[in-house]
Amino acid sequence: MKLFLYTIVLCGVLSSCENDMKVVNELGYKKIGIEEGKYIESYMSTAGKVKAKLTAPYMLRSQYDSAKVEFAKSLHVEFYDSSLKPESFLFAKYGKYLEFDNTVLLRDSIVLYTTKHDTLWCHELIWDQNKGSFYTDKPVVVSQDNNSVKQRIYSREGLRSDQAFKNVTFFKVGNLYNNNKNSFIILKDSSSL
Repeated sequence: MKLFLYTIVLCGVLSSCENDMKVVNELGYKKIGIEEGKYIESYMSTAGKVKAKLTAPYMLRSQYDSAKVEFAKSLHVEFYDSSLKPESFLFAKYGKYLEFDNTVLLRDSIVLYTTKHDTLWCHELIWDQNKGSFYTDKPVVVSQDNNSVKQRIYSREGLRSDQAFKNVTFFKVGNLYNNNKNSFIILKDSSSL
C-alpha cells in the first residue's frame, strides 16, 4: 500500500513540475551591454548650469558599437532659462539619444511649446545638444501668438530653430492663416530672404 501511495505522489510531483526549457534557460540569461530603466528623471547641464529636465516612463541604454539611449514609451523635456524658469516644453512618443553625437532623434506626435504660446507640431525632429538647436526636413506646423495676433505657419520642408525657439528659420513655407484677419497669406520662403 505504501509503495502505491509513493508511486501516485511521485507521478503527481513529476507531472506538476513541467517547465519549458527555453523559459528556464532565459532566467539565467543576462543581456550584455543593455541597461533598462523605469520612471526616469534626468537633469542636463552645461558649464554647471541646469538647462533641461527629462522625464520618461521607460528607457533602454545599449553600449554596442555606439552608445545610445532609447525612450520607446514617450518622453517629456522641460527647458530652463538662465534663472531656472521653464521657457519651453517638449513631448514625443519616441526618442533616441546618440551619446557620441550628442543628438536626439524624436519621432511620433512631437509637440514643442514655449511660455510665449508658440507651439510646434511635427512627426520627426532632431535635437542637436551641442549647438542647442532643433531641425527637421519634414513638414511642420507652428502656431504663434505675437501681441495677441495668432497665426499658423505650415512648412513643407521643415525648419531650424534654437533651443529656446526664439530664432526660427522655415523652409518651403505654405499658407499662413491669421485668425484675427480671417485671411490666408502666402509667405516667401525664409531661406531666400
